[in-house]
Amino acid sequence: MLVTNRFVVDDDVATTFTERAHAALAALAARPGYRRGELVRALDDPRHWCLVTEWESVGAYRRALGGFDVKVSATPLLAESLDEPSAYETLASAAPGGELTISTSDRATAPYR
Repeated sequence: MLVTNRFVVDDDVATTFTERAHAALAALAARPGYRRGELVRALDDPRHWCLVTEWESVGAYRRALGGFDVKVSATPLLAESLDEPSAYETLASAAPGGELTISTSDRATAPYR
């Protein structure tokens, strides 16, 4: 499961935002079910940032949000992200040079059944 939280950050608060995002990422990374995460910034417009995390399941992600360190370090930051869908289930994947793997979905319609 992939979670993307997008932010628009003015230059005058970018340093503070980065510190807060690092703390949020560290808190999330300490939770069970966390697979990986990145703080990324748009090349075309440096005001646009994204915190991307990958989880073993939606349940692992939801349980992670209940952790004390996450509530203190991550939840306030995540609440400032753009109001848009942020959690995505993996429906197809491929490693470099690997075969395409298609997964079933709990929600999407054909062809992902």
